[in-house]
Amino acid sequence: MNGDPHPLLSVQIAIDYPGRPGAVRDVQFEIQHGEIVGLVGASGSGKTSIGLAILKLLELKGGMVRGELQFRERNLLRCTEREMRNIRGREIGLVLQSPSAALNPALRIGTQLAEAWKAHATGGKRRMTEYLLDLLRSVSLPPEESFLRRYPSELSVGQAQRVLIAMGVMHRPALLVADEPTSALDVVAHAEILKLFERLNRGLDMGILYISHDLLSVASFCHRVAILHEGEIVEFDETERIFGNPRHPYTRQLIQAIPRPPLSHWTENEFGSAQVEES
Repeated sequence: MNGDPHPLLSVQIAIDYPGRPGAVRDVQFEIQHGEIVGLVGASGSGKTSIGLAILKLLELKGGMVRGELQFRERNLLRCTEREMRNIRGREIGLVLQSPSAALNPALRIGTQLAEAWKAHATGGKRRMTEYLLDLLRSVSLPPEESFLRRYPSELSVGQAQRVLIAMGVMHRPALLVADEPTSALDVVAHAEILKLFERLNRGLDMGILYISHDLLSVASFCHRVAILHEGEIVEFDETERIFGNPRHPYTRQLIQAIPRPPLSHWTENEFGSAQVEES
């Protein structure tokens, strides 16, 4: 993390939907430069709504945001759509959870990456191709033009997810919003994607908002965690404290629901307050 004393992102918002005022309320948390923050909550708790609100895309879902979204000391809620088009992709990246929904099945991977590149970069085809091949390499995909000529249907789910990540980090944004990016992956691909996020975080000093319902993945690499329950942030603290000394009943309930191996030998270092049990 760099030495900037100001948060990269400061969130203080409420979200209304038609017929559902206050669907999300009293949401307050911050992300520092180069920090990974996990946003954890059950399905329907408002996690995705918060992610879309940060990018000012919630109106597409019929939602309305109240409050402040301070990003690099600018209130995003006061930005025009033209200003947001310059911010999306270049300063704030987005990775969605479903490659099958996010990638156009009729377009080659290279075409879709090229469109994302042209949104914020200039240069000839050769320069763009070299950049895209380097980008593929950075997310552990084959840095080959033959890969760019593939269609989404020719990729594994893990490869398609890496393409979405490549799009999200293409312009080296200061902040990446990753919305359930591993939910469709098998265990091996899931672990590989988390390692990729860690590498991008360290290499680019990129702040990441990691939205998930998977407490184990959040515990493995997030610096701080925000617990969302019924539209409210009920706890926000360092990961070690959240797992070692949960204060809110809902947080304790989440942690108690984490599956343990049958022959468990938990120590205080693994989940703080967990007790050693002899089988």
